[in-house]
Amino acid sequence: MEEDNQCTKPHAILVPLPLQGHVIPFTNLAVKLASNGFTITFVNTQYIHHQITKSQPNNKTEQDDIFAAARKSGLDIRYKTVSDGFPLAFNRFQNLDQFLEGHLHVYPAHVDELVGDLVQSDPSITFFIADTFHTWPETIANKYNLVNVSFWTQPALVLSIYYHLDLLRQNGHFGFHDKREDNIDYIPGVQAIEPKDLMSHLQAADLSSPMLRIIYKAFHEVKRADFILINTVQELESETLSALHEKQPTYAIGPVFPSEPTKSIVATNLMSEFDCTQWLKTKPHGSVLFISFGSYAQVTTKDFEEIAHGLLLSKVSFIWVLRPDTTSYEETNILPVGFDDEIKDRGMIVPWCSQIKVLSHPAVGGFLTHCGWNSILESMWCGVPVLCFPLWTDQITNRKLVVDDWGIGLNICDGVKPITRVEVAEKINHVMSGKLGHGLQKEIKNVRQTMEDALALNGSSQKNFFQFLSDVKTKVQTRN
Repeated sequence: MEEDNQCTKPHAILVPLPLQGHVIPFTNLAVKLASNGFTITFVNTQYIHHQITKSQPNNKTEQDDIFAAARKSGLDIRYKTVSDGFPLAFNRFQNLDQFLEGHLHVYPAHVDELVGDLVQSDPSITFFIADTFHTWPETIANKYNLVNVSFWTQPALVLSIYYHLDLLRQNGHFGFHDKREDNIDYIPGVQAIEPKDLMSHLQAADLSSPMLRIIYKAFHEVKRADFILINTVQELESETLSALHEKQPTYAIGPVFPSEPTKSIVATNLMSEFDCTQWLKTKPHGSVLFISFGSYAQVTTKDFEEIAHGLLLSKVSFIWVLRPDTTSYEETNILPVGFDDEIKDRGMIVPWCSQIKVLSHPAVGGFLTHCGWNSILESMWCGVPVLCFPLWTDQITNRKLVVDDWGIGLNICDGVKPITRVEVAEKINHVMSGKLGHGLQKEIKNVRQTMEDALALNGSSQKNFFQFLSDVKTKVQTRN
């Protein structure tokens, strides 16, 4: 920054949702902001910090600062941790409802106390970037006179549906046990969508669950944010973004990746990575299917068995990320009897790996994915066709974008009839044979180019990002 601006260097507190898929884009945003002259204080929960440091090689200690390397490179990123109200040993996913109740009623007080201490000790802190799923940003931002920025880490389509929950209620598509089943064609900027493509939380029978109460409160809060940042690309969701922008200032700045996506300088993985590079080097170009169902969603035992047998029938080479809790927290030995013997050297099973490194390897020719948004962005960036197997939450709606709207992937099953091993094998072979058809291959290339163009110097995401920087500085000045 210029010399006379040094004393007014903007300083933001960033608070992600304590989940792997949210911490990653928040970390990338922190680096992007710091690279443009901002001071950042990044706040992880103590549990997330514990998981990240435990997963690092070389037995690094728990006191390690995940942004130490970033600071050595000249970036002004400070690091704090806060309690989420539960002991480290508490299993947050196995006791999800209890954890969510704590997230609603206990965690906000800890964040409030930390932010208050930070602002008191450092008056340069002027704005606050919190995950849209948090239920308290407006309250805390107002209390400490901070500009309130909401960062949405999923596609604009999903944000817009949650944003217009009131319309879904008014029209009988949500909030009733006997819901309408016809198309939803009244959400501003959103083309007609079938109820089956809504996020799983909006299809749930229990309308008073902790998850839905968080959603009600969070999407009431976001409407009072000063700015909304979205990890998507303007050209891919232009109508939806324009409609949101009419409501309040909204900026598509995605994909929010490191400058070199395969070489992040900040540790974010909650599980130890296995290096697949040497194995991939032994495989022909485009011959390996990568399979991952993300960091916490679970697959039913029946579906898992059909996918495993479908893999065997397909005869393709593959890397399969199998977390110990892929199907349940109790049962860990879940592969069919004889599976390891049958795959021999054509398959590699790992508990976790760097997804972007695998997807960017030339040996990888397809991706069987749960359709988490980070996974979709990374597959598009690497130009890898996807087989969609959504499990819950936004993944169901993301599938619609990938298959129905953008035409860059296929469904592993129709979502109505149970998944079968024969169908799995057929879809895998269709993708891995290289016979996807000119249309799908063309769309994959077009989307990849669109993302590259958006991140170019004069691209939409860069322009939107710098417009946001200008607007937030102006807002800070007027507030002070």
